[in-house]
Amino acid sequence: MASKTSRDVLSRGLGVLRQAIREQPRIFSVAVVGSVLFGGMIIVSARVVGTVIGEVALPAISRGEVGAGTLALAAAALFGISVLRVAGIFGRRLGAGYMQYRLQASYRRRVTRRYLELPLSWHHRNSTGTLLSNANSDVEAAWYPIAPLPFAVGTLVMLVGAIVSLFATDWALALVGLAVFPALFALNVVYSRRMAPRQARAQRLRAEVSGIAHESFDGALVVKTMGREAQETARFAGRAGELRDSLIAVGRLRGVFDPLLETLPSLGTLAVLVVGAFRLRQGAISVTELVSVAFLFTVLAFPVRAIGWVLAELPRSVAGWDRVRRVLDATGEMPYGQRVLDQDGAGAATLTFRDVHFSYPPAEAHQTGAQVLGEVGFTVPAGRTVALVGPTGAGKSTIASLAVRLVDPDSGAVTLDGVDVRELTAASLAGTVALVAQVPFVFDDTVRANIALDRPGIDDEAVWAALRLAEADGFVAALPDGLDTMVGERGTSLSGGQRQRLTLARALAGRPRLLVLDDATSAVDPRVEAAILAGLRSSAAEPGVPVASILVVAYRRATIALADEVIYVEQGRVLARGTHSELLATVPGYVDLVTAYEQAEVERAQESAYGDEVAPLPSGLEIEVDR
Repeated sequence: MASKTSRDVLSRGLGVLRQAIREQPRIFSVAVVGSVLFGGMIIVSARVVGTVIGEVALPAISRGEVGAGTLALAAAALFGISVLRVAGIFGRRLGAGYMQYRLQASYRRRVTRRYLELPLSWHHRNSTGTLLSNANSDVEAAWYPIAPLPFAVGTLVMLVGAIVSLFATDWALALVGLAVFPALFALNVVYSRRMAPRQARAQRLRAEVSGIAHESFDGALVVKTMGREAQETARFAGRAGELRDSLIAVGRLRGVFDPLLETLPSLGTLAVLVVGAFRLRQGAISVTELVSVAFLFTVLAFPVRAIGWVLAELPRSVAGWDRVRRVLDATGEMPYGQRVLDQDGAGAATLTFRDVHFSYPPAEAHQTGAQVLGEVGFTVPAGRTVALVGPTGAGKSTIASLAVRLVDPDSGAVTLDGVDVRELTAASLAGTVALVAQVPFVFDDTVRANIALDRPGIDDEAVWAALRLAEADGFVAALPDGLDTMVGERGTSLSGGQRQRLTLARALAGRPRLLVLDDATSAVDPRVEAAILAGLRSSAAEPGVPVASILVVAYRRATIALADEVIYVEQGRVLARGTHSELLATVPGYVDLVTAYEQAEVERAQESAYGDEVAPLPSGLEIEVDR
């Protein structure tokens, strides 16, 4: 079984190397030419050194004098060979390094691009730590053997030349070479076989350590407020200890095999001297030939190691490649269509859900996904505001995700101005619809960069217009550097309400025709929230920022009352629709829900009156005061 596994790793590893050569043939050729030049000069230098000692040094010792011309010629020959060897080393290392780093950069881009193409359901099944490992350490591991690969290829050419040179010199010395070189290859194969499982385990543990670290850092609020610092530290330390032990096992194996790989060429040199001395007494070879062969064995020790380096790194390369290919070969992307909606002067868009059913995919392949939405149908007319209200788990956020096509329905259709969103181009959809999610995400950049996102046509005037409409211009103007203020990672220098208003301004700056607010103002003071929604409804809200249709997931009575229509959902189905007052008069479940939320707001307001700084009804784990 171990032999079969070793052959499989070798076969797949060579396949990874072939892929690298196919993608970078020119650079690989340059590196191999440099390596072959270096190897050829080693063989030539062995001949030259033997000639210098046998034909120059020994006769000079016998005569007691050295000819200046002969010495100069020998020095020139050795210098010329050294220059060519340096040129070979330069070409080999430059080509190998350039090839390796180009492949790593290329595959990091491919993996990242694939992440963005895959649907949210795929991301939900993969931890962030694993994804970070795929794009970083797994890509590096996949192409790690590229650095010694040209050297190894050049060494193979050099070994063939060395064997030919040995047979041309003496058959007995050639047999010594034929004994030593296969022994080196066999030792490298055994090394690779033993290393394969250790490298694969180490690569897997790297991803797990990265995942635990990311969870601990990203969930710092939960960890600290729940007093779980010691437990999280112990959890991380335990997995990091496993990684340490795994890497020590790798190092221990190298510690055993490296001396053996160093010793074999030295034993070969000793065998050459013993056999060569015997053949020299027989008159079968000359001193020049003996010195040449002995020198050749001495200098072959380092280049032959390059083959071992490649074989030793193949298991790690295969482990990294498998993890990278898992991302690149993942299925489930949502292809875009070719239709384009008119943006210029088109006004607000009409959103329609027609008999939409949706189920999230199961965690395991043998399971069936539970239905989240069934027979959902409603319309958000152009320029109107529709509030989506329902208890937790009713499917409101899923409806918001369908509206902006983060997911596609199992059946039914979601349309914009009568066009199925699946038929639109990515650019047209992004230019028509904007989502402001429950948990605001802010980049570690300036306020300006967070709002503009390098989108064409969004200058400072457009940024300020969006900020005014989001009721965020006041606090931004008060920041130390205004639009140039760095907000920190995930906007740590801002309060929850400020981050929400910043992300709302980001959406408005793109001038969407449909704005989807998924409880996007939960951390904002109710009066500010009312001002924002009133501004969004006003046709003269802000020059240059057109009025959009609005679908808002709402909880507060004041927010709901501003809507033209309310859609009440329970257990993934639309149970009622109408104005806020109509639903209060006809739907008991709606009354109970709104009353419960309103009572929670009153209690929180009373707590604030006693000096407690608490945020109004947060929807996530963040509990902050809107500064």
